[in-house]
Amino acid sequence: MVFPAAGGEKTLKGLVAELKATNAEFARSKREVFKSSYSHHYRSGLMKLLGVLDFRSSNDQHKPVMDALKLIERHKGSSTTYLPLGETIPLEGVVRKDWMEFALFTPDKGPKRVMRTVYEACVFQALRDRLRCKEIWVVGADKWRNPDDDLPDDFEVRRAEYYEKLNKPREAKVFTAQLQAEMRAELGALDTKLPKLPWVTISGKHRNGAIKFTEPEPQKEPKNLRKLKKAIRKKWGTVALIDILKEAALRTGMLKALAPVGTREAIDEAKLLERLLLIAYAYGTNSGISSVASGEHKHTEEELRYTARRYLTAGGLKAAGVEIANATFAARSEAVWGQGTTTVASDSTHFKAWDRNIFTEWHSRYGGRGVLVYWHIEKGSMAIHSQLLNCTASEVAAAIEGMMRHATTMQAEGNYVDSHGQSEIGFGLTRLLGYDLLPRIKQINKVKLYRPGREDEDTYERLADAMTRPIRWDVIENNYDQLIKYATAIRVGTASTEAILRRFTRTASHPVYQAMLEVGRAQKTIFVARYLRDRDLQREIQEGLNVVEGWNGANDIIFFGKNSLFSHSTSCKRRCPATVNRAPPRTAGTTSTSTSPRSPSRR
Repeated sequence: MVFPAAGGEKTLKGLVAELKATNAEFARSKREVFKSSYSHHYRSGLMKLLGVLDFRSSNDQHKPVMDALKLIERHKGSSTTYLPLGETIPLEGVVRKDWMEFALFTPDKGPKRVMRTVYEACVFQALRDRLRCKEIWVVGADKWRNPDDDLPDDFEVRRAEYYEKLNKPREAKVFTAQLQAEMRAELGALDTKLPKLPWVTISGKHRNGAIKFTEPEPQKEPKNLRKLKKAIRKKWGTVALIDILKEAALRTGMLKALAPVGTREAIDEAKLLERLLLIAYAYGTNSGISSVASGEHKHTEEELRYTARRYLTAGGLKAAGVEIANATFAARSEAVWGQGTTTVASDSTHFKAWDRNIFTEWHSRYGGRGVLVYWHIEKGSMAIHSQLLNCTASEVAAAIEGMMRHATTMQAEGNYVDSHGQSEIGFGLTRLLGYDLLPRIKQINKVKLYRPGREDEDTYERLADAMTRPIRWDVIENNYDQLIKYATAIRVGTASTEAILRRFTRTASHPVYQAMLEVGRAQKTIFVARYLRDRDLQREIQEGLNVVEGWNGANDIIFFGKNSLFSHSTSCKRRCPATVNRAPPRTAGTTSTSTSPRSPSRR
């Protein structure tokens, strides 16, 4: 109906041409603005940094950028419009094609000239891209250091130990044989059971992918759930958040994990714990110190702010969160909670923030400004890890970091994630690190299943329309030792997952990256084949993700102050809500005789 109403093919082609011309003009105007901003504002600061930082690269492919850096540093004091004619000016690999019209000037007579300020801007753009993937690094830096420093320097000496800790065989062919056998087993099971699975069909006739999958129906509400809720409300009624926080502090000792930045402290311990309790409530609910200081207690606003500056540190807040989680696990009765679980669900929460907060970023998926907190929540609704993310950070990397760095007593062996927390590279890394990635894949209808080998070309007839090429086992075997080396770097913490993924995803031709992708494709095939035929696994993943969604909903209630807008511009204060929100409510059948300081509270 749209085609004839729009005026036919000629009109539609005209609209497409107009759109392309408009986009090109908009891109050109953006480059004009950037060029002006660089020459009038950013240039002076960047030139000072260029004189201080020492950039290095071990890859000759990026030599043009290194030569360009030396060139602009030699002429950083120049005020001429063009770079000198006698200089060798690298353009290829430095100046992008869409910038050439700005960088080059063709006079009526004589050779082409290179515009100095435009060329400098192009060099810094090229440098930025190389720094992100660590093809160029900064001597003496941490985040932007030599990528070789990310790997454990004792790997050659302790190779056998590292292989054992990852529970991986020393021989590459043994590893690939195990993976290949698992693929054949899962694909064979799906191929055999497919005719008896009413929720999934595989056919090339489907319009949106070969796999047609029906989600499980919502489960019925447990029979006695409403009675249980009613009994809890009758026994406990409405409890103020400050009292819940106080109970958690008394039972877990979480406030004692907040060590001061100095070496001596003259404040009485009882008075100190009371102040820390008020500070935790202030930042955890976003009420703020000024609001809490107006409550019925003897602590002034100045005293609370002084204590917050001394005791709120990133390490201390993480330790307090670990104390809460470990104490909760130890206190749980198996008769009520069942046996301890080994799986966690992870997802991000977007907290809105003031526009002028220096940490505020725009997130396209959430459609607004704010900060991201990434949670790892076990099935009993206890957070074992939380981390602050940039809005551009990889959720795959965040999920892996939480599993590796949670530091609680829980033995996490599986991770439920939504589609944003999974990828082929994520499947590859989790296989190497030794735990199960259990995602809910939204576009599972378009997923391709890889073949275990060329000899399996005609083995899985019912799955043929959803299958693609065989796994390249030779790529994995040739880079197996390096795969274990990078996995060890993540496990022992010499490099963050984000740093390794950033390096690989921007250099897709890297042989180790290609090998990790092949491992991930094999592992994803195993998971998808199992997921499609196992209704219990589908429900298990959905239940796990429901827990973290419920957690996100509880945050909206707890973080109520200042219209739930982040106003803090220090990293420690931003971490405080992530720690305080872990505090569990009182356990039925227990009481406490101590009283909490009165503050403006929410029930």
